[in-house]
Amino acid sequence: MDVILGRQKIKWVEKHMRIVNFLRDSYKDSQPFKDVNVSMAIHLEAKTAYLSIVMKELGANVFITGSNPLTTQPDVVMALKEYGINVFAEKTLDETIYWKNIDRVLSAKPNIIIDDGADLGIRFFENYPSDLKNLWGICEETTTGVKRYNSLRKCGKLPVPVIAVNDSYMKYLFDNRYGTGQSTWDGIMRSTNLTIVGKTVVIGGYGWCGKGIAMRAKGLGGNVIVTEVDQIKAIEALMDGFRVMPMDEACLLGDIFITATGNIDIITENHFLKMKDGVLLANAGHFDVEVKVADLKKISESITEVRPGVEECVLKNGHSVFLLGKGRLVNLVNADGHPVEIMDQSFALQLEGARYILNNHSTMPKNVSPIPYDIDIKLASIKLASLGVKIDSLSQEQKEYMQSWK
Repeated sequence: MDVILGRQKIKWVEKHMRIVNFLRDSYKDSQPFKDVNVSMAIHLEAKTAYLSIVMKELGANVFITGSNPLTTQPDVVMALKEYGINVFAEKTLDETIYWKNIDRVLSAKPNIIIDDGADLGIRFFENYPSDLKNLWGICEETTTGVKRYNSLRKCGKLPVPVIAVNDSYMKYLFDNRYGTGQSTWDGIMRSTNLTIVGKTVVIGGYGWCGKGIAMRAKGLGGNVIVTEVDQIKAIEALMDGFRVMPMDEACLLGDIFITATGNIDIITENHFLKMKDGVLLANAGHFDVEVKVADLKKISESITEVRPGVEECVLKNGHSVFLLGKGRLVNLVNADGHPVEIMDQSFALQLEGARYILNNHSTMPKNVSPIPYDIDIKLASIKLASLGVKIDSLSQEQKEYMQSWK
């Protein structure tokens, strides 16, 4: 039964990924990835599964695992095996199993890596140096992963080109804002069955993900507070109509807390002990480091799972706080991740990024760079056409005027 459900999920995704399907149909005869080894580590659910299936249909030898211990969906893994994909993934908190599966994917001697958070690429650099000669480049999906690869670049330790898919317009303007905005609240509401209206929502971080979460919180009737360390983003939040204050103050007021910074220790012991009774704690950042779960465990008298994906932590002061998804990505642990149409754009970028590496790796610098702008425009045009939307174009006179200095 599970494998049937997995197949149904993948078929549902296929119907709604119009850009990826357009690219699949455009390239299927030429088989651009024929005999190319592609290793992937992405949150393993139906949308990522479908990307791996399309890569295989275009000729690639695909090896895939999950990029987070709790975001793998077992029914989708079972279905992928039926599609002939080399899949090694389990939903588990056992990090030994997680890294074992990463290693199994890397043993394929990849030519191209499609990464989500940089675990796959960095593990490859550290543990498989003799196989680096086979690797042409990496496509990285997330803000966190791009940060990690940029850190390697600054240290002079980046051995291959990295395409920062996350930094492409068709990704961060939509995936990070509209995808995270919707899917974060999907995870919270699915797992708690509580209202948002009238509650005070504290959002840690006002990058593109934080903006999206705040926008949807406002639409759901929440009263939004933003915490920030960046002066310019703080002004943005103020001008978008939200209160801005330090977490030390916000922790006294919030009913729902959501972190989206990519940094460590955003909510810690001091904050937990000041919170109202019954608050919800959720994380939308890539790693489980923003809500300091170790502190929470230390000051809890008891921890009980009261609903799937919801743990009640009874603190020493008698208050309860409810931790969602064990502090991991709430939109994937407690729901199905970003909407299909959003990931259609992001995974079309991954597909085109991999194709760009395939065709240009011999001349690409060992740098972290966004996908070429003309690819962004190409995918935007496909998206608009799929929606039946037409836009104006510049006349020759208008183009000349925009380029003139007089």
